[in-house]
Amino acid sequence: MTTFGESHGKAIGCVLDGVPAGIRIDEDFIQSELDRRRPGKNAYATSRKEPDRIEILSGVFEGESTGTPIAMVIYNTNQKSKDYGNIKDIFRPGHADFTYWEKYGIRDYRGGGRSSARETAARVAAGAVAKLMLERVGIRIESGIFKIGDVEGKRFDFSHARGSEIFALDPDVEERQKEVILEAKAAHDSIGGAALVRATGVPVGLGEPIYYKLDAVLAEAMMGINAVKGVEIGEGIRSANLHGSENNDEMTKEGFKTHHAGGTLGGISSGDTIDIKVYFKPTPSIFKPMQTLDIGGEEVTCELKGRHDPCVAIRGSVVAEAMAALVLADMLLLNMGRKMADVERCYATTDERKI
Repeated sequence: MTTFGESHGKAIGCVLDGVPAGIRIDEDFIQSELDRRRPGKNAYATSRKEPDRIEILSGVFEGESTGTPIAMVIYNTNQKSKDYGNIKDIFRPGHADFTYWEKYGIRDYRGGGRSSARETAARVAAGAVAKLMLERVGIRIESGIFKIGDVEGKRFDFSHARGSEIFALDPDVEERQKEVILEAKAAHDSIGGAALVRATGVPVGLGEPIYYKLDAVLAEAMMGINAVKGVEIGEGIRSANLHGSENNDEMTKEGFKTHHAGGTLGGISSGDTIDIKVYFKPTPSIFKPMQTLDIGGEEVTCELKGRHDPCVAIRGSVVAEAMAALVLADMLLLNMGRKMADVERCYATTDERKI
């Protein structure tokens, strides 16, 4: 996947290469995934109202993938670039303005340009295509929010999350989590949060030893999402507090007795459910005056305008789900030639080929 475009440019989009031919490309499903991430739906997200209508430009014929690159575009329709005029020459605290300026000597100050989380809509579109592929082999990926600020849920109900305005996994703490978001918003501030991404139906054997481990690549994919500051696979950080006798997942004929490893062993999928916890920092765009520097190195006060998410983790959870789908789809294709029997099955003559 390669994405392109800027927050306040004409459009954003992606080119997805390596997609096998013959996948039924359901545009309604792709659009429904984008609608889950779409801004402007409720009080818990930015008020920027973008329809995020997807347009497929190439790689699909008569509703099926052709095996050639799939290009997709989403046109920006609701930019308010004037909201950023007052910060043209200053660096917003918590943003990439300073590092982009130092690296390139130029930056698009209109919403951060390329560094804006607006780019992640293209990732969701690409992830939706990956999900259509994964569905064919029985792999399902879900996500939801388990933590907002210090309000952490204990139940993981993905069916509830699908109908929740904040994708809350635990209905017992959902209302308090909503209150925490609105309290931060009312104070012209923001709040962090964390999402759980779960993949089921994953076969044994995905991931490469040492240099392309499944859990390492999943972590890299998650850390590449705007605002993500931490990733845990399975027990994660808590495993540092455990003894080996507590952390090891014993095995029986029925499967693993516990789930501390989170679905990988030695960087290779174990056939168990894969659990990924993704931690998002608070949205850096807040409406409190903050001290910063301008491009001349002078100390100034940053006072933002515009429309921003009070909790980026909510819509970010949909992006994390898409990235997990892309990694697993890639790993499936990569794993196909690991055994000679698989190669022979693919290239045998018609009479000998095993279906």
